[in-house]
Amino acid sequence: MDLGNLGIQPNSDPNGSKDHVSHMALDIGGCKHHGDPTNDKCIIKATGGGAHKYGDLFKEKLGICLDKEDEMDCLVAGANFLLKAVHEEAFTYINGQKEFLQIDHDDLYPYLLVNIGSGVSMIKVDGDSKFERVSGTNVGGGTFWGLGRLLTKCKTFDELLELSHQGNNRVIDMLVGDIYGGMDYAKIGLSSMTIASSFGKAISDNKELEDYKPEDISRSLLRMISNNIGQISYLNALRFGLKRIFFGGFFIRGHAYTMDTISVAVNFWSKGEAKALFLRHEGFLGALGAFVSYEKHGFDDLMVRQLVHQSPVSAQDGGYKIHGSQNGELKDNESIECSVYVS
Repeated sequence: MDLGNLGIQPNSDPNGSKDHVSHMALDIGGCKHHGDPTNDKCIIKATGGGAHKYGDLFKEKLGICLDKEDEMDCLVAGANFLLKAVHEEAFTYINGQKEFLQIDHDDLYPYLLVNIGSGVSMIKVDGDSKFERVSGTNVGGGTFWGLGRLLTKCKTFDELLELSHQGNNRVIDMLVGDIYGGMDYAKIGLSSMTIASSFGKAISDNKELEDYKPEDISRSLLRMISNNIGQISYLNALRFGLKRIFFGGFFIRGHAYTMDTISVAVNFWSKGEAKALFLRHEGFLGALGAFVSYEKHGFDDLMVRQLVHQSPVSAQDGGYKIHGSQNGELKDNESIECSVYVS
């Protein structure tokens, strides 16, 4: 499914590009013209903060009016549409293995949708257009990118992610084994490899920032934030008795280590009773939701589905690629028990 053929752009860009309007959705051919066919007024569906922030700029520079849709409405509508319309949209990613799930449409609701953008929103979805934002955290993609930029001098979000492939967080993170002389703390179920304190070794090391490798900093930072999101997400699912937790948002970027870390966190805190679920098109929920909203203006649901399925992308690849280490192996001194593969 090639969302580009639908004129859909990704949702909020963690790169912080000033020229980016989040969750942009275009009609086939680019624009819709309202009213009289001679009217040259071009209307584009848009959602997210960028739709409001850059609305006047679009109108002034391009003569385009942004028809703004509510961001949460679009996120939920996009997720619901993908889970119902796209074969093998959802999958688990554990120990480097991606496993697609067949979801019964009659048993889809309720579920928790965790959208990871600059911050994180956790949305309890009970049905079509029935949802509630139940929690969230300000520690999200913007935190990773902001701190990473300050600490590593990386110029782009993707550069920071790529750097994390090469790092070893054990250089900076304090593990249980570091505290207990290399031993597990078995009485409370903590292995020696469990992180006791993210960035904790920087307390006792007689080092300055420049003494640490940027790739190790990036790895530790990504691990800290992904772990935190996974834990908070599971606790909210537990709070409402939800069986499914879907993670979306452009922060994930098909990044193997991010998904592995979130999965490990959900598995750890749930004692194996819950699994993190990911979406092949996690960066397009808001944009697709804005596109689907065209049914309010003459596009029915069947037509939208037909437009989606006209895409030439096969079900096997789904336009999705797992980004991980180039040789498909972790370093010997890695501190997470999972594998990272390029698929």
